[in-house]
Amino acid sequence: MAHKYIIGNWKMNNNPLEASTLLHRLDEKVAADQNVSVVICPPFIDLYPLARDLNKAKFRLGSQNIHYLDQGAYTGEISPAMLKGLVDFAIIGHSDRRIKANEDDKIIAKKVAAALRNTIRPILCVGENLLDHQHGVAREVVSGQLTADLSMITAAEIAQVLITYEPVWAISANSQVGPATPDDVLPMVRLIRQTVGGLYGEAAAQAVPVLYGGSVNPHNAKAYLKLEGTSGLLVGAASLNYAEFSDIIKTAQKLA
Repeated sequence: MAHKYIIGNWKMNNNPLEASTLLHRLDEKVAADQNVSVVICPPFIDLYPLARDLNKAKFRLGSQNIHYLDQGAYTGEISPAMLKGLVDFAIIGHSDRRIKANEDDKIIAKKVAAALRNTIRPILCVGENLLDHQHGVAREVVSGQLTADLSMITAAEIAQVLITYEPVWAISANSQVGPATPDDVLPMVRLIRQTVGGLYGEAAAQAVPVLYGGSVNPHNAKAYLKLEGTSGLLVGAASLNYAEFSDIIKTAQKLA
């Protein structure tokens, strides 16, 4: 069976004590499963304390962002070299960063390459906004983002990248039209694999994990996970609720 990834993006929530408590509660409710990787992406301040307590049979750590340089005079930034050995994954290109921090595809491409040279697996997010969706140009937007964002890596490196389709219009904090349906998601998952195939070949297209993220909850997780070619989920708000997040994890484990 295909390996599944369930990634919790805690965003700007949980101080170290709160993060430790949430992880402890998740640990009590979730069993280890070699076919499902559960990745917790807390704020930077929580990474080190969680790393000390983490049950690595059940969980992996990821960062919510990285800088594209390994060191330098960049006050307030965290480099991938500083995170090497502490995290296994890094979210790159999340819509929060693209929209609120004005990150463009050139910066995101540098970050993807930076993560890989520091043995951190990028969780690359791509997705269209509401206007793109309404005007029927979602395919062009996502394919263009993906082509640009992968422009600095090799065919050998693409196997280490996780790609998340994250339609901005479907994220609960932004949504005016409600969550994406499986019928919305499936063509985009296929498009992502088609785009990767055009860049790196059919074997890469089939092997690369393609996830979905956008208003994922325990009620819709199964429908997304059952979609052909979907390798997992990027979970936002529901990952802050240990009962909801553990239900999503258990759903993935049943399907893996």
